[in-house]
Amino acid sequence: MDIKNVTIAGGGVLGSQISWMTAFHGFNVSVFDKFEKGTNGAKELHKKYAEHFKVNRGASQQEIDDTFSRLSYTTNLAEAVKDADLISESVPENPDIKISFYKELSKVAPAKTIFTTNSSTMLPSTFAEFTGRPEMFLALHFANHIWDNNVGEIMMHDGTDKKYFDIIKKFAIEIGMVPIPINKEQPGYVLNTLLVPLLESAQTLYFNGVADHETIDKTWMISTGSAMGPCGIIDMVGMQTLYNVGLMRGKATGNEQLIKNATRLKEEFIDKGKMGENTLEGFYKYPNPAYLEQDFLK
Repeated sequence: MDIKNVTIAGGGVLGSQISWMTAFHGFNVSVFDKFEKGTNGAKELHKKYAEHFKVNRGASQQEIDDTFSRLSYTTNLAEAVKDADLISESVPENPDIKISFYKELSKVAPAKTIFTTNSSTMLPSTFAEFTGRPEMFLALHFANHIWDNNVGEIMMHDGTDKKYFDIIKKFAIEIGMVPIPINKEQPGYVLNTLLVPLLESAQTLYFNGVADHETIDKTWMISTGSAMGPCGIIDMVGMQTLYNVGLMRGKATGNEQLIKNATRLKEEFIDKGKMGENTLEGFYKYPNPAYLEQDFLK
């Protein structure tokens, strides 16, 4: 099966990146978001990505124009998926929202459409029964800034037909990703199994008053040689995602510290419009965060 037409569900941070990268590599892409605010946000982010690709990645104006010509936007799910060979789901990291979405999607998607989830922490088996095609459903998970951090984690559930794993692996390569095959279901996949505890620890240090965000990041960057610390990564991922994940994990495990962190994120950042890099302020102010300054690690 050749994939030509791709629907990206969700116009947020990662959904907009996935749709841009997919269109840039020659696929027809329909961006769906339930709200017009979401599709408009994706359009604005795509304009930013266009400039980034021209200035930092050597893309020509023709390549940028061609990318935009392959992008469309809609709040009508049936319209978004009418020709889809593949759908990548990046709706909010909330199980009820995802289940509701898949129930609706199963009613309008063509029989040929492969479903993939970009969930950061939840398993394909959680949603398989609601897709109406569990054998054609699996995870393809991306990291933020996907043009640089270009991993595509591919994870089946027990009911996935292996041939769709192979199709998605080929697709991941075609849009510039390095496919990361995951042999069994694992909450957090590989990337977030490693990353989420780091970001949770950084929040705990910060909200418990142990250290400020610059000290936390400086410590991590100097000690590990990383280009960015955990608070910078939180800004990149976005406060809403960290809030959703932290609250869900806190309630599921009874971890009061995680619930406290999520509550403080909402009160001190989200409620004040400090959503991270995409709103130009989170722990740091953008586009020139302090951790990029020459003397930051001194």
